[in-house]
Amino acid sequence: MNDLSIRIKKVPVIGQLWAFAENRPRLAAWIVLSLGIVVLLLIEARDVGLLPGQWLALIVASVLVAGICIWIVSWEDGDDEPKDVAGTASSSNVATVATDPSVVNVAMPVPHTDDKT
Repeated sequence: MNDLSIRIKKVPVIGQLWAFAENRPRLAAWIVLSLGIVVLLLIEARDVGLLPGQWLALIVASVLVAGICIWIVSWEDGDDEPKDVAGTASSSNVATVATDPSVVNVAMPVPHTDDKT
């Protein structure tokens, strides 16, 4: 796979796009997802009879939704390894749970039932 990556990087235009995607993966994913959504929108809504302002609003909304999707997916990028107290990634796969002694366990109230028969 690494050999293929090196060969692709040597192709003039595709190599620059590949390098851009490696340097800015979230932005590249946003662009690709946005293009895919907009193309599908144009194909599926071509016969609806939308006005130019409506087309623009749908395209802008689609691009923003694609950006939000990529942002949400990227939330888990940094959660690959659990971190210890010092903030460095720990080598074990066991996550530790910090307990705060000031937090008091509170029992849930029991609902009152009336026995009116």
